[in-house]
Parts: sequence; structure tokens; C-alpha cells
Amino acid sequence: MALLMEKTVIITGTSSGIGKEASLFFSEKGWNVVATMRNPNKRKTELKNKDGIDCIHLDVLDEKSIGDAIKFTLKKYKKIDVVVNNAGYSLFGPFEASKKEQVKKQFDTNVLGLMNVTREILPTFRKQRNGVIINVSSAAGRMTFPFYSLYNSTKWAVEGFSESLQFELRQFNIKIKIIEPGIINTEFYAGSKVIAENQTFEDYKTSLNKMIEYEKRNIEKKNYSHPRVVAETIYKAAIDESWKMRYKTGKYAGTIITLRRLFPDPLFFGIIRRLALK
Repeated sequence: MALLMEKTVIITGTSSGIGKEASLFFSEKGWNVVATMRNPNKRKTELKNKDGIDCIHLDVLDEKSIGDAIKFTLKKYKKIDVVVNNAGYSLFGPFEASKKEQVKKQFDTNVLGLMNVTREILPTFRKQRNGVIINVSSAAGRMTFPFYSLYNSTKWAVEGFSESLQFELRQFNIKIKIIEPGIINTEFYAGSKVIAENQTFEDYKTSLNKMIEYEKRNIEKKNYSHPRVVAETIYKAAIDESWKMRYKTGKYAGTIITLRRLFPDPLFFGIIRRLALK
């Protein structure tokens, strides 16, 4: 039975990683959680066995599924307090090796999908004169790494979209929050990463392999944070009644974003080259 005095959150991309941990954390805090994913019937997830968590279908590229998820939530819980736009993945590799279809899918999922969910929830939040939209961006939305040009550009788009949108929505008491994780131990480095590669692009192999080795060293040295850390930050943003917009979280996020802001381009770019391409 729905506990209507509790708050309710819809979270996208909950099959693993940050989305799954955020669903569990909100549930532990007594929230009604609508955990959405593209194929809830095909995914084996512990979320299905948790009281207070509804696992339902939502594809960020299918506006009908988004609308259906919102209707389901309103019917069961009467009110939606927070939406967490978490669904996304990474396309990695030389831009020259990427295919048009890969580029389109990257932007469709990470940017247009996030916009689709936001557009669909706004009528409800405007009617309520209240609501929080939390967009999971990345430290990669404030700085860049080699061979992540497409992923970086989607996260920069999320940052710009969110920052502009908050001006429009403040009059309705709708808050926009941006989460900027650093290095997090999720499927980002495995299942959720798509590699753009082409056997004819041998000229990139040396630098590409150096970047791959850099990431392997980070994993081996455990230079990362658990996604639970990001889940805690998302929850903190959800209950923060201030108009603070950006929340840095996880390994190196604060340091690297601060350095990017303070250092001139040549110095900062040199640091990244030495780290990732040495």
C-alpha cells in the first residue's frame, strides 16, 4: 500500500551502478521509489524484491513510456517530488572512427533522452508549484579527457541545458540540480562503455592504448569511488531546499573541476596529457 505521507522519486537507468544504488538509498530513507529501466522483465535486479521500490519500464527515447511511468507514479502515490535523470552511457574512442549512428545514439540517450523526461515531468511540477529535477552529469561535463570527445560533449550539453533551464523554472519553485561524479566504479568502464574503433585507424593506436592503460591503472589502484557515494550526493541534492545547483562527488571530482577553473588552458591540458597519454 502506498504511504502517501512519504516523498516519491522517479529514477531512470536503475539496472546497475549509480541508478541502482540511488534507488536503494532513497528507499532506505523511507521514500517511495519508482526505479525505471528499459527492460525490467529481462534484468535480474535486487530492486524487484525491495519493499517501497517499483521496477517499471521506461525508455528515455520513448515519450509514451515516460508518460506512462509518470501516470503510474501519480496514480499510486498522488505526487512526484523528485525526478533523477540518470540513464546514459559512454562512447569511447577516436572521433574519426565513430559512425554517424553511434554519434546519434550517444546524443539521443545522454541528452535528448534526459530532455524528454524533463519535458514530460514539467506539467506535473508546474501544477504542483514544486519539484526537483536532478540531472546526473559528470566531472566530464566541466573538463575533458582524450578519446571521450562525444561523451564529454553530451555532458557539456547537459550542463548548459540545466543551467539555462533553472532560470525558466525558478518562478514555479522547480529546482534543477546537477550531479558531477568523478571516477566511479560502475559499468561505465565495462558494460556501459561503447568503443568506437576501426581497423584502418592505426595512427591512433599508440595514444589510444596509453589512455586505456591509464584507465586500467586507476582500476588496479582502486582510484575510484563506489556508486553509493554518488547515491548519497543525489539524495543530499534532493532534500536540499536551497537553490544550490551543482554537487561534485566521488574521487577527484572536486580537485579536477577546481583545477580546470583556476588553471589556464595550456597548463591544464599539459596535466591531462601527462596523466593519460604519457
